[in-house]
Amino acid sequence: MSDTASLTPEVVDFLTSGTRTGMLGYVAKDGRPLVAPIWFLVEDGELVFNTGAGTAKGRAIVRDPRVVLTADLSEPPFAFVQVQGEARTSTDPGELLRTATALGARYMGAGRAEEFGRRNAVPGELLVRVRPTKVVAQLDMTA
Repeated sequence: MSDTASLTPEVVDFLTSGTRTGMLGYVAKDGRPLVAPIWFLVEDGELVFNTGAGTAKGRAIVRDPRVVLTADLSEPPFAFVQVQGEARTSTDPGELLRTATALGARYMGAGRAEEFGRRNAVPGELLVRVRPTKVVAQLDMTA
């Protein structure tokens, strides 16, 4: 198991493999821990995703930027990556469109990328960038 403060090439390969969904942990207003599935990208050593500003996770991230994302492989050799970090948000329309389109391409395929980009880059959406503060990875749990 590795434990660092940055995304190593092996961790980036794992996180960007296929359409792996992330499970985002965040803190509710009353202090409860909550988790939600998200589509995400890795860009410039950070995790990137879009979410609605009015959603529970959008409101929580604006209030408390501490988050954690876990992605796993649920078949042999079984693996996971946990990225703890600090989030910052933006409503820049160009960046929202760019990331929403890239997310659409990753998760829905190139043929639907623009459709998902336009649908998800609208007023009320947030671009979220997570700077890792701690990364825990176990890339082969059978070894």
